Amino acid sequence: MKIKELFVGDTDHTGIQFFRSLFVGGIATIADMTVMILIRELFKVPEGVAAVFGFIFGLAVNYIISTYWVFAKAKVKNRAADFIAFGVIGIIGLGLTQLIIEPFSVKGMFGEGILVSHAVFGSLVPTDKYYIIGKVIAVVLVYMWNFFARKFFLYNKSEKDSSTEKSESKK
Repeated sequence: MKIKELFVGDTDHTGIQFFRSLFVGGIATIADMTVMILIRELFKVPEGVAAVFGFIFGLAVNYIISTYWVFAKAKVKNRAADFIAFGVIGIIGLGLTQLIIEPFSVKGMFGEGILVSHAVFGSLVPTDKYYIIGKVIAVVLVYMWNFFARKFFLYNKSEKDSSTEKSESKK
């Protein structure tokens, strides 16, 4: 594999897509976390609500870049349907994010999170900033879910697609 293949051209190679998706995920995560932190800190809304706004912005960034650079061929040809399916996978990821952030939240959906109430990180991190630690953990776990779910359900060539391409290339 050449270095150029990692960055240029369409590919169905899962390893290259995973590599590219890390970059896209990083950009989308920065967008997501920036919006989440700004909304939380400027408007003092609960962490879970701020995470939803961050999620929506990050999802849009992720979709736009992913469809042009990571996943060249979608199973779903209709862009609107593709975005909706992409979004549904992301919404499941959002649910996972909410569950992961909850124990780190000062004002969570179920009140104060258990890690905050017990000041697990002591004086290393102020308890009102624990949600950022929860978000970092969520980013890693939810990234794995998002990539593999999207790869499998939306952008993985079916056996029919592979056999059609092989027979067409023999002609």
